[in-house]
Amino acid sequence: MYPKLKAQRSVLDPNDLAVHLRGQYDLGEWERCEYWLQGLNDTYRVRTSSGFYVLRVYRATVQEADVSYELHLLTQLSSHLVEGRTRVAEAIPARDGRPYILLGAPEGKRAAALFRYAEGIENVLHDEESCYAFGQSAAELHEAMNRLVMTQPRSELNTAFLIDEPVERVIGYIGASHAAAPFLRGFAESLKERIGRFAAQGLDWGLCHGDMHGNNNAFQQGEGFVHYDFEWAAPGWRAYDLAQVKIRKRLPAEGKERLWASLLSGYRSVRPFSLLDEEAVDTFIWARRLWVMGLDVMFIPTLSGALDYSEDWLEGFVNEFRSSSML
Repeated sequence: MYPKLKAQRSVLDPNDLAVHLRGQYDLGEWERCEYWLQGLNDTYRVRTSSGFYVLRVYRATVQEADVSYELHLLTQLSSHLVEGRTRVAEAIPARDGRPYILLGAPEGKRAAALFRYAEGIENVLHDEESCYAFGQSAAELHEAMNRLVMTQPRSELNTAFLIDEPVERVIGYIGASHAAAPFLRGFAESLKERIGRFAAQGLDWGLCHGDMHGNNNAFQQGEGFVHYDFEWAAPGWRAYDLAQVKIRKRLPAEGKERLWASLLSGYRSVRPFSLLDEEAVDTFIWARRLWVMGLDVMFIPTLSGALDYSEDWLEGFVNEFRSSSML
Protein backbone atom coordinates (compact mmCIF):
# COMPACT_ATOMS: atom_id res chain seq x y z
CA MET A 1 0.00 0.00 0.00
CA TYR A 2 1.55 3.24 -1.14
CA PRO A 3 0.70 6.60 0.47
CA LYS A 4 -1.39 8.92 -1.68
CA LEU A 5 0.53 12.18 -1.97
CA LYS A 6 -0.71 15.60 -2.97
CA ALA A 7 0.15 16.88 -6.45
CA GLN A 8 1.30 20.46 -6.98
CA ARG A 9 0.71 20.26 -10.72
CA SER A 10 -0.27 17.52 -13.11
CA VAL A 11 -0.29 17.02 -16.87
CA LEU A 12 -3.65 15.61 -17.88
CA ASP A 13 -3.64 12.75 -20.34
CA PRO A 14 -4.67 14.02 -23.80
CA ASN A 15 -6.57 10.84 -24.60
CA ASP A 16 -8.62 11.14 -21.42
CA LEU A 17 -9.30 14.78 -22.22
CA ALA A 18 -10.57 13.81 -25.66
CA VAL A 19 -12.86 11.13 -24.21
CA HIS A 20 -14.28 13.54 -21.66
CA LEU A 21 -14.66 16.60 -23.89
CA ARG A 22 -15.54 15.31 -27.36
CA GLY A 23 -19.23 14.99 -26.55
CA GLN A 24 -19.44 18.47 -25.06
CA TYR A 25 -18.63 20.46 -28.21
CA ASP A 26 -20.28 20.57 -31.62
CA LEU A 27 -17.05 20.28 -33.58
CA GLY A 28 -17.49 17.00 -35.36
CA GLU A 29 -15.44 13.89 -34.67
CA TRP A 30 -12.38 14.37 -32.45
CA GLU A 31 -9.51 12.80 -34.39
CA ARG A 32 -6.56 13.71 -32.19
CA CYS A 33 -5.70 15.57 -29.00
CA GLU A 34 -1.99 16.09 -28.30
CA TYR A 35 -0.09 17.85 -25.56
CA TRP A 36 1.26 20.93 -27.33
CA LEU A 37 2.96 23.27 -24.89
CA GLN A 38 3.82 23.58 -21.22
CA GLY A 39 3.59 27.16 -20.05
CA LEU A 40 1.94 28.81 -17.11
CA ASN A 41 -1.05 26.76 -18.27
CA ASP A 42 -1.12 23.56 -20.32
CA THR A 43 -1.95 23.77 -24.01
CA TYR A 44 -3.23 20.95 -26.22
CA ARG A 45 -3.83 20.94 -29.95
CA VAL A 46 -7.08 19.31 -30.98
CA ARG A 47 -7.87 18.08 -34.48
CA THR A 48 -11.49 17.35 -35.33
CA SER A 49 -13.32 16.70 -38.57
CA SER A 50 -14.10 20.44 -38.68
CA GLY A 51 -10.50 21.69 -38.21
CA PHE A 52 -7.89 22.49 -35.60
CA TYR A 53 -8.50 23.98 -32.15
CA VAL A 54 -6.45 24.87 -29.10
CA LEU A 55 -7.45 23.55 -25.70
CA ARG A 56 -6.12 25.43 -22.71
CA VAL A 57 -6.22 23.73 -19.32
CA TYR A 58 -5.67 26.47 -16.75
CA ARG A 59 -3.53 25.79 -13.69
CA ALA A 60 -5.53 25.02 -10.56
CA THR A 61 -4.71 28.35 -8.91
CA VAL A 62 -6.56 30.33 -11.60
CA GLN A 63 -9.97 31.26 -10.26
CA GLU A 64 -13.15 30.60 -12.23
CA ALA A 65 -13.96 34.33 -12.12
CA ASP A 66 -10.68 35.10 -13.93
CA VAL A 67 -11.31 32.48 -16.62
CA SER A 68 -14.83 33.81 -17.09
CA TYR A 69 -13.53 37.38 -17.40
CA GLU A 70 -10.99 36.46 -20.07
CA LEU A 71 -13.48 34.48 -22.16
CA HIS A 72 -16.18 37.13 -21.85
CA LEU A 73 -13.66 39.74 -22.98
CA LEU A 74 -12.66 37.62 -25.99
CA THR A 75 -16.29 37.06 -26.98
CA GLN A 76 -16.92 40.80 -26.99
CA LEU A 77 -13.68 41.56 -28.83
CA SER A 78 -14.54 39.03 -31.54
CA SER A 79 -17.74 40.95 -32.28
CA HIS A 80 -15.99 44.34 -32.29
CA LEU A 81 -13.10 43.28 -34.52
CA VAL A 82 -15.06 42.00 -37.50
CA GLU A 83 -13.38 44.47 -39.86
CA GLY A 84 -9.84 45.74 -40.16
CA ARG A 85 -6.45 44.14 -39.68
CA THR A 86 -6.83 42.89 -36.13
CA ARG A 87 -8.40 39.69 -34.82
CA VAL A 88 -8.42 37.72 -31.58
CA ALA A 89 -8.44 33.97 -31.04
CA GLU A 90 -12.12 33.03 -30.89
CA ALA A 91 -13.28 31.22 -27.76
CA ILE A 92 -15.55 28.25 -28.54
CA PRO A 93 -18.42 27.64 -26.07
CA ALA A 94 -19.50 24.15 -25.15
CA ARG A 95 -22.68 22.66 -26.61
CA ASP A 96 -24.69 23.84 -23.60
CA GLY A 97 -23.28 27.38 -23.81
CA ARG A 98 -20.72 27.13 -21.02
CA PRO A 99 -17.59 29.17 -21.82
CA TYR A 100 -15.36 26.70 -19.98
CA ILE A 101 -15.56 23.23 -18.43
CA LEU A 102 -14.25 22.23 -15.02
CA LEU A 103 -12.01 19.18 -14.77
CA GLY A 104 -10.99 17.17 -11.74
CA ALA A 105 -7.20 17.02 -11.57
CA PRO A 106 -5.01 15.49 -8.83
CA GLU A 107 -4.23 18.99 -7.52
CA GLY A 108 -7.85 20.20 -7.63
CA LYS A 109 -10.29 21.78 -10.07
CA ARG A 110 -8.90 23.09 -13.34
CA ALA A 111 -10.84 25.02 -15.96
CA ALA A 112 -10.56 24.05 -19.63
CA ALA A 113 -11.41 26.34 -22.53
CA LEU A 114 -11.36 25.72 -26.26
CA PHE A 115 -10.23 28.26 -28.87
CA ARG A 116 -10.24 28.30 -32.64
CA TYR A 117 -6.72 27.60 -33.88
CA ALA A 118 -4.99 30.85 -34.86
CA GLU A 119 -3.60 30.45 -38.36
CA GLY A 120 -0.70 32.65 -39.39
CA ILE A 121 3.03 33.10 -38.99
CA GLU A 122 4.97 34.18 -35.94
CA ASN A 123 6.46 37.53 -36.86
CA VAL A 124 9.47 38.39 -34.66
CA LEU A 125 9.21 42.10 -35.57
CA HIS A 126 12.74 42.54 -36.88
CA ASP A 127 11.92 45.04 -39.62
CA GLU A 128 10.27 48.46 -39.69
CA GLU A 129 7.30 47.38 -41.81
CA SER A 130 6.39 44.59 -39.38
CA CYS A 131 6.78 46.87 -36.36
CA TYR A 132 4.59 49.51 -37.99
CA ALA A 133 1.90 46.90 -38.71
CA PHE A 134 2.07 45.52 -35.17
CA GLY A 135 1.76 49.04 -33.79
CA GLN A 136 -1.39 49.54 -35.83
CA SER A 137 -2.79 46.25 -34.60
CA ALA A 138 -2.02 47.06 -30.95
CA ALA A 139 -3.82 50.38 -31.35
CA GLU A 140 -6.82 48.74 -33.00
CA LEU A 141 -6.94 46.27 -30.12
CA HIS A 142 -6.91 49.10 -27.57
CA GLU A 143 -9.60 50.98 -29.49
CA ALA A 144 -11.82 47.90 -29.52
CA MET A 145 -11.19 47.39 -25.80
CA ASN A 146 -12.41 50.93 -25.17
CA ARG A 147 -15.81 49.86 -26.49
CA LEU A 148 -16.20 46.79 -24.29
CA VAL A 149 -18.63 46.66 -21.38
CA MET A 150 -17.03 44.52 -18.69
CA THR A 151 -19.18 44.24 -15.56
CA GLN A 152 -17.27 41.44 -13.84
CA PRO A 153 -14.80 42.46 -11.11
CA ARG A 154 -11.13 42.39 -12.09
CA SER A 155 -7.91 43.35 -10.35
CA GLU A 156 -6.23 46.29 -12.07
CA LEU A 157 -2.71 46.43 -13.50
CA ASN A 158 -1.86 49.10 -10.94
CA THR A 159 1.25 49.61 -8.81
CA ALA A 160 -0.01 47.17 -6.21
CA PHE A 161 -0.19 44.41 -8.84
CA LEU A 162 2.94 45.39 -10.77
CA ILE A 163 5.23 46.39 -7.91
CA ASP A 164 4.00 45.80 -4.33
CA GLU A 165 2.93 42.18 -4.70
CA PRO A 166 5.97 41.06 -6.75
CA VAL A 167 8.56 42.66 -4.46
CA GLU A 168 6.94 41.15 -1.36
CA ARG A 169 6.87 37.76 -3.07
CA VAL A 170 10.57 38.01 -3.95
CA ILE A 171 11.59 39.14 -0.46
CA GLY A 172 9.51 36.36 1.02
CA TYR A 173 11.55 33.95 -1.10
CA ILE A 174 15.04 35.32 -0.43
CA GLY A 175 14.30 36.29 3.19
CA ALA A 176 13.79 39.73 4.72
CA SER A 177 17.30 39.61 6.20
CA HIS A 178 18.96 39.13 2.81
CA ALA A 179 21.36 41.92 1.84
CA ALA A 180 19.39 42.57 -1.37
CA ALA A 181 16.06 43.11 0.40
CA PRO A 182 16.55 46.83 1.30
CA PHE A 183 17.67 47.60 -2.24
CA LEU A 184 14.66 45.84 -3.75
CA ARG A 185 12.27 47.71 -1.45
CA GLY A 186 13.91 51.02 -2.31
CA PHE A 187 13.81 50.25 -6.02
CA ALA A 188 10.12 49.38 -5.77
CA GLU A 189 9.31 52.61 -3.92
CA SER A 190 11.18 54.69 -6.50
CA LEU A 191 9.25 52.97 -9.28
CA LYS A 192 5.93 53.67 -7.56
CA GLU A 193 6.81 57.32 -7.04
CA ARG A 194 7.80 57.81 -10.65
CA ILE A 195 4.70 56.05 -11.99
CA GLY A 196 2.60 58.13 -9.61
CA ARG A 197 4.05 61.35 -11.02
CA PHE A 198 3.33 60.22 -14.58
CA ALA A 199 -0.18 59.07 -13.72
CA ALA A 200 -0.99 62.39 -12.02
CA GLN A 201 -0.36 64.12 -15.35
CA GLY A 202 -2.88 61.95 -17.21
CA LEU A 203 -1.57 58.71 -18.73
CA ASP A 204 -3.82 56.76 -21.08
CA TRP A 205 -5.73 54.22 -18.96
CA GLY A 206 -8.03 51.45 -20.16
CA LEU A 207 -8.30 47.75 -20.80
CA CYS A 208 -4.92 46.25 -21.65
CA HIS A 209 -3.80 42.93 -23.08
CA GLY A 210 -1.44 42.61 -20.11
CA ASP A 211 1.16 40.41 -21.84
CA MET A 212 1.69 42.16 -25.18
CA HIS A 213 5.32 41.27 -25.69
CA GLY A 214 4.93 40.37 -29.37
CA ASN A 215 6.74 37.03 -29.08
CA ASN A 216 4.09 34.36 -28.56
CA ASN A 217 0.86 36.29 -28.22
CA ALA A 218 0.18 37.27 -31.82
CA PHE A 219 0.36 35.68 -35.26
CA GLN A 220 0.49 37.65 -38.48
CA GLN A 221 -2.35 37.09 -40.93
CA GLY A 222 -1.72 38.95 -44.15
CA GLU A 223 -1.23 42.60 -43.23
CA GLY A 224 -2.76 42.18 -39.77
CA PHE A 225 -2.34 40.20 -36.57
CA VAL A 226 -4.45 37.82 -34.54
CA HIS A 227 -3.94 38.20 -30.78
CA TYR A 228 -4.36 35.50 -28.15
CA ASP A 229 -3.39 34.67 -24.56
CA PHE A 230 -5.44 37.29 -22.68
CA GLU A 231 -4.97 35.75 -19.24
CA TRP A 232 -3.50 38.96 -17.82
CA ALA A 233 -5.94 41.34 -19.54
CA ALA A 234 -7.21 44.00 -17.14
CA PRO A 235 -7.58 47.77 -16.78
CA GLY A 236 -4.20 49.44 -16.76
CA TRP A 237 -1.88 51.97 -18.35
CA ARG A 238 -1.47 51.54 -22.10
CA ALA A 239 2.18 52.58 -21.74
CA TYR A 240 2.66 49.36 -19.77
CA ASP A 241 1.25 47.30 -22.64
CA LEU A 242 3.63 48.88 -25.15
CA ALA A 243 6.58 48.66 -22.75
CA GLN A 244 6.33 44.88 -23.03
CA VAL A 245 6.74 45.11 -26.80
CA LYS A 246 9.75 47.41 -26.51
CA ILE A 247 11.68 44.88 -24.39
CA ARG A 248 10.47 41.73 -26.13
CA LYS A 249 12.87 38.83 -26.49
CA ARG A 250 14.81 38.13 -29.67
CA LEU A 251 15.32 41.81 -30.50
CA PRO A 252 18.16 42.36 -32.99
CA ALA A 253 21.34 43.78 -31.48
CA GLU A 254 21.16 46.88 -33.65
CA GLY A 255 18.30 49.12 -34.70
CA LYS A 256 16.16 48.80 -31.57
CA GLU A 257 15.25 52.47 -31.45
CA ARG A 258 14.45 52.54 -35.16
CA LEU A 259 12.09 49.57 -34.77
CA TRP A 260 10.48 51.12 -31.69
CA ALA A 261 9.92 54.39 -33.59
CA SER A 262 8.22 52.43 -36.40
CA LEU A 263 5.95 50.67 -33.92
CA LEU A 264 4.96 53.98 -32.32
CA SER A 265 4.28 55.49 -35.74
CA GLY A 266 2.01 52.59 -36.59
CA TYR A 267 0.18 52.92 -33.28
CA ARG A 268 -0.27 56.67 -33.68
CA SER A 269 -1.67 56.23 -37.18
CA VAL A 270 -4.71 54.63 -35.50
CA ARG A 271 -5.07 56.31 -32.09
CA PRO A 272 -3.23 58.87 -29.94
CA PHE A 273 -0.27 57.98 -27.78
CA SER A 274 0.96 61.15 -26.08
CA LEU A 275 4.55 62.21 -25.51
CA LEU A 276 3.86 61.74 -21.79
CA ASP A 277 2.80 58.12 -22.42
CA GLU A 278 5.91 57.61 -24.55
CA GLU A 279 8.13 59.06 -21.82
CA ALA A 280 6.56 56.72 -19.25
CA VAL A 281 7.29 53.57 -21.27
CA ASP A 282 10.85 53.15 -19.98
CA THR A 283 9.64 53.38 -16.37
CA PHE A 284 7.05 50.69 -17.08
CA ILE A 285 9.81 48.53 -18.55
CA TRP A 286 11.36 48.38 -15.09
CA ALA A 287 7.97 47.70 -13.54
CA ARG A 288 7.55 44.83 -15.99
CA ARG A 289 10.96 43.41 -15.11
CA LEU A 290 10.14 43.49 -11.40
CA TRP A 291 6.80 41.82 -12.14
CA VAL A 292 8.58 39.10 -14.14
CA MET A 293 10.95 38.55 -11.20
CA GLY A 294 7.93 38.03 -8.96
CA LEU A 295 6.42 35.69 -11.55
CA ASP A 296 9.59 33.60 -11.48
CA VAL A 297 9.17 33.14 -7.73
CA MET A 298 5.46 32.38 -8.04
CA PHE A 299 6.11 29.35 -10.25
CA ILE A 300 9.12 27.86 -8.49
CA PRO A 301 6.98 25.37 -6.49
CA THR A 302 4.79 24.19 -9.38
CA LEU A 303 6.65 24.61 -12.65
CA SER A 304 10.31 25.54 -12.69
CA GLY A 305 11.86 24.37 -9.40
CA ALA A 306 14.38 26.26 -7.31
CA LEU A 307 17.62 25.12 -8.97
CA ASP A 308 17.89 28.03 -11.42
CA TYR A 309 16.60 30.65 -8.96
CA SER A 310 19.51 31.00 -6.59
CA GLU A 311 21.99 33.79 -5.89
CA ASP A 312 23.01 34.06 -9.55
CA TRP A 313 19.39 34.68 -10.58
CA LEU A 314 18.99 37.27 -7.82
CA GLU A 315 22.26 38.99 -8.63
CA GLY A 316 21.28 39.22 -12.29
CA PHE A 317 18.09 41.09 -11.49
CA VAL A 318 19.73 43.31 -8.86
CA ASN A 319 22.50 44.33 -11.26
CA GLU A 320 19.91 44.99 -13.95
CA PHE A 321 17.90 47.20 -11.60
CA ARG A 322 21.03 49.03 -10.45
CA SER A 323 21.71 49.96 -14.07
CA SER A 324 18.45 51.90 -14.19
CA SER A 325 17.99 55.51 -13.13
CA MET A 326 15.38 54.61 -10.52
CA LEU A 327 17.78 55.03 -7.57
